[in-house]
Amino acid sequence: MPPLSPMLAKAAPDLPDAPSGTYWFEPKWDGFRCVVFRDHDEVELGSRNDRPLTRYFPELIGPLRDALPPRCVLDGEVVIAGPGGLDFDALQQRIHPAASRINRLSVETPAAFVAFDLLAIDDHSLMDVAQSERRRFLEEVLVPSASVHLTPGTFDRALAADWFSRFEGAGLEGVMAKVATDPYQPGKRTQLKVKHLRTADCVVAGFREHKNGDGPGSLMLGLYDEDGNLHHLGVASSFSVARRAELRDELAPFVTADWGSHPWGRWAEAAAHEAGGGRLPGGQSRWNATKDLSFTALRPELVAEVAYERVDNGRFRHSARFQRWRPDRDPASCTFGQLEVVAPFELTEVLGPG
Repeated sequence: MPPLSPMLAKAAPDLPDAPSGTYWFEPKWDGFRCVVFRDHDEVELGSRNDRPLTRYFPELIGPLRDALPPRCVLDGEVVIAGPGGLDFDALQQRIHPAASRINRLSVETPAAFVAFDLLAIDDHSLMDVAQSERRRFLEEVLVPSASVHLTPGTFDRALAADWFSRFEGAGLEGVMAKVATDPYQPGKRTQLKVKHLRTADCVVAGFREHKNGDGPGSLMLGLYDEDGNLHHLGVASSFSVARRAELRDELAPFVTADWGSHPWGRWAEAAAHEAGGGRLPGGQSRWNATKDLSFTALRPELVAEVAYERVDNGRFRHSARFQRWRPDRDPASCTFGQLEVVAPFELTEVLGPG
């Protein structure tokens, strides 16, 4: 019965090199992690954080009933496929309090479910069963459709490495590596995830205080477009207590209260967040309407090299990781031109027709 925390993964720099049959490799999907509970007509979708997702994806309930045995629990990912591959922005739009909006988007941008593990069937828990056996059971009971898919998988490390390179163009994040003999361990990081990693030199134009109040918790990152506008890409975060104290001293000389000349000075104007379809730093969080996203402005004179995984619609997909300051770089030279463009790849070649 829900809730059930899914098994997690820890980052690895490369695919593990072990005897054939040791690791089972799968593409890493870019969506919402989801545990599906079915008891005949009743279907519940649970998130990675044990929160219900059912109301946000009504279009999945019928297809999941058709694809699954009458009583079972599955682990997988909710995704939305757009013209250029997986569309995480469209997925985020679903987390909204208005049922009318959710119902409209469920028709305009329907979601799909990608299954990659079977945790229980009928009265039998499979969580103590080896991963390779759970996969075999999943292949036997799942009836794939246009809305419910079985993730590809392989024991072939060379093929997984090929997926890592080619599938990124369809919006996938990398490759998962799972020990074939492992049981399912909720909340444990026993799997490996290998994700794409790149670096970029970004302008640091502000920071947000850490929730503990002991220094900057995240750096606000930007890049210039061809017209000289500084766009907010996201943040660099995950600093230690000691590093936050150092950052406070390093950033202090650049703090400014001159919002009129700051490139993101309109952040407090509600209309600015609606204009142009973009989001300025300081806009309301879709996940937590009460979260304070205000920030301390910095003169846009600092440049930081950060590591990132990918850019979607002009924003870092995840928080970037600070690498070093770049005093040798002119902030005006930090443009979108330095970002790597990933070759497109058809999502149907990952999942098959439909």
